Amino acid sequence: MVTSAPTRAWAKTFEQPVSEFPLTPLTVIEGNIPAGLQGTLYQNGPGRLERGGDRMGHWFDGDGAVLAVHFAEGSARATYRYVQTAGYQAESEAGRLIFGNYGTVPAGAFWQRFGKSPKNVANTSVMRLGDRLLTLWEAGEPYGLDLETLETLGTAPLDKLEGLPYSAHPKRDPQSGEIYNFGVTFGASATLQVYRSDRHGKLLRRTRIPLPGTPLIHDFVLAGRYLVFLIPPVRISTLPLLLNLKSASDAMSWLPQEGTQILVLDRETLELVGQSAADPWYQWHFGNGMQDADGNLNVTMVMYPDFGTNQYLKEVPTGQVQTIAKGTLWQVRIAPQSGKVVDMQQLVDRACEFPTVAATDVGVTQHSTYLTVHQPGQLETGELFEAIAHFHHPTGTLAIADCGSSRYPSEPLFVPFPDNPDNGWILTVVFDGVNDRSEVWIYERDHLAAAPCCRLALPNPVALGFHGTWSAA
Repeated sequence: MVTSAPTRAWAKTFEQPVSEFPLTPLTVIEGNIPAGLQGTLYQNGPGRLERGGDRMGHWFDGDGAVLAVHFAEGSARATYRYVQTAGYQAESEAGRLIFGNYGTVPAGAFWQRFGKSPKNVANTSVMRLGDRLLTLWEAGEPYGLDLETLETLGTAPLDKLEGLPYSAHPKRDPQSGEIYNFGVTFGASATLQVYRSDRHGKLLRRTRIPLPGTPLIHDFVLAGRYLVFLIPPVRISTLPLLLNLKSASDAMSWLPQEGTQILVLDRETLELVGQSAADPWYQWHFGNGMQDADGNLNVTMVMYPDFGTNQYLKEVPTGQVQTIAKGTLWQVRIAPQSGKVVDMQQLVDRACEFPTVAATDVGVTQHSTYLTVHQPGQLETGELFEAIAHFHHPTGTLAIADCGSSRYPSEPLFVPFPDNPDNGWILTVVFDGVNDRSEVWIYERDHLAAAPCCRLALPNPVALGFHGTWSAA
């Protein structure tokens, strides 16, 4: 437990819903925009956690708001828009909360809540597909946005997947462009739906795998010829959830005796080729996967010893946190034909989250992982991440960019140099709690200890985001 929990500077971002802004030229605060940086940074996150004086019950429940920062010819423009989901529009018109979600039960007496579906908040991640930006939320269909203005264009069902959930963490093969993703459907028991699509979103193959109980699955990994699902021992009590007597979060239990279930699928056929159980742990996010010279699968993730991270994330929007949830970067080696763990190794002992890799590394190599990290002692005082880092796998070294006191970076994204794709920039959106503003920071990857090469001021503060993507011009 955190011994004392003073209100921190980051709490300002949760005090009231963030405001949209139209396409606006950005002001350079420090440095210069690199001339070779051509494309768009997109980031998604929960921008509104209150309506009509009532607050939502978990950070995951906020209505999605997307930031787009367009870079071209040494200049930058940005816009920030709420995703106009059907639920957002209905609650906006009513001026109050109506729907339930991950940590919130629907409004009204229990008989009024019966049969009411959760609101698709479209708030977790984004993926460019053709001429649209898809906003992703794991329990429903994506919404499509205009790539330039972020105008909501309506739901964007994937080919032949109408009505099925499409998770917030798709994996795209860097050579073929094929897209792999999943969703979990509920019934008498849960079913893992796994999808393989071409680069344009056309469905090539789909499979269904029965699951033990009703688990929570947030992410998976592409590793060489395989897809790997590591299913932590969190189980959802479906009856109170379906009756809207409890939120999903409150209906979850940590059952360490169940262990972590490991499923290995052939990426071409989507057939289950390996299955086993391991010691219990929890993970939200994977960094990457690859197949080594011995044929084993090397999978990196931010691993927690238990499910306390869920309580921590529930506390964050209150502006004070009491729960300590330390996740660290690990590598797990798995034999694909049996699914058994060969060995496990902690790579980074520092508390961290939001692991990302270069788009060209996905499923191919473990070279560099980018992270948000805590500085020593921050986690225990109730602070959020105040630094980003680059972990270099071949040398086992961690380079850190300290953003400074009361400055909170988002998920770091790597953008390759045009003339040297093995090196590049790291982009992150930083909330400056001292000056109460949001900025876009650009670092050179191999000079993280130095100041960012450019800082750009956004017109007004944006929400602390979850996940984003870079789209080249």
